[in-house]
Amino acid sequence: MERKAELIKEMLEMQAKFTAFEQSGAYTPEDYYVDGKWKEYRDRYTELASEVREIASTEANYWK
Repeated sequence: MERKAELIKEMLEMQAKFTAFEQSGAYTPEDYYVDGKWKEYRDRYTELASEVREIASTEANYWK
């Protein structure tokens, strides 16, 4: 449970950072999808989400 909470905390921090960037007016979809400036962000977020899903599935005894 502790590991899952740490991962979720990191995800929420990442979301706050992205939301601030998006609301700053400097955001364009090209920054996120094309130019690759946010590729590391997307990759890390996907990694975190996958790990949280795995932990939650194990806790729920759910076989995907």
